[in-house]
Amino acid sequence: MKKRYQAEPALPAAAPRKTGILLLNLGTPAAPTAQAVRPYLRQFLSDPRVIELPEILWQPLLRGLILPLRAKKSAAHYKKIWFKEGSPLLIYSQRQAKALAERLPDTALVRCAMTYGLPDIAYTLAELKAQGADKILAIPLFPQYAASSSGAALDTLWRALLHTRSQPAIRTVRSFHNHPGYIEALRAQVSAYWQQHGKGKHLLMSFHGIPQFHADAGDPYPQECRETARLLAAALSLREDQYTAAFQSRFGGGKWLEPATEDLLKSLPKNGTDELDVICPAFVSDCLETLEEIALDGRETFHQAGGKTYRYIPCLNDNPLWIDTLADIVCHETAGWL
Repeated sequence: MKKRYQAEPALPAAAPRKTGILLLNLGTPAAPTAQAVRPYLRQFLSDPRVIELPEILWQPLLRGLILPLRAKKSAAHYKKIWFKEGSPLLIYSQRQAKALAERLPDTALVRCAMTYGLPDIAYTLAELKAQGADKILAIPLFPQYAASSSGAALDTLWRALLHTRSQPAIRTVRSFHNHPGYIEALRAQVSAYWQQHGKGKHLLMSFHGIPQFHADAGDPYPQECRETARLLAAALSLREDQYTAAFQSRFGGGKWLEPATEDLLKSLPKNGTDELDVICPAFVSDCLETLEEIALDGRETFHQAGGKTYRYIPCLNDNPLWIDTLADIVCHETAGWL
């Protein structure tokens, strides 16, 4: 069957050409309700980059058991952290896009889009092209590359291009886990928090986890996470016994990257660490995994294990140093375009 491509209005020859900057993040439901969470989870958990199981085995389990149970539970979690304006992840991503646009020439069009949920990548790509962008820089907002995050986001971009008649020039950013500006923004974020709220006895750097077999198959994610942790610790002048890198958000019964954040939150107080600071360097925007899993549930877990003081250090969000770093990445990667 012959492929059908989208019809696209031709821009006038004299129309000014733009460079589109596409900031890609994971995604969010449109509302903290089971009705909104269910299609979002179905899309997310149906991605073979995320769940590497045969579809014929996974889909009946997903639709028949997991979604009916998990959608309602996840909606309750989202309600705990939902902003008045909407999803925290979307709000911070939009703020980042707006702040970045203010640092770039007028020939740059900056938009954020989500791998799952709205605003979706295909729609945002079409919007950029309609506004004159014939060159696109795509930046997955995941500092450390993982096939299930950065890879999935770029897969979605490539699928959108499969149906595009007039394809723009495309450049992508793979990761920025060791970018000096990113490390400095993290250092400044932690230092400013310590100055305002006090410094704990130990810093836990909690990264999102991936199944161990992903790493065994060649995913560079754990190495990039540990490199980020090492660089941030050096920037903060921390000794090896003053910080720990761990991995959160385990899902299912298989083996995931270790040490697990949840396990450490239970064991650290028993080993004498009753005052803990936690930051999540794998996230540049606060979201469900940081605000609910770490800031709320993590605090409860730590206190139940005997911990006394627990401080969650927010993500970079719209920190000016982080936006400056984004602008630096854009200027470097769009050499000859902007």
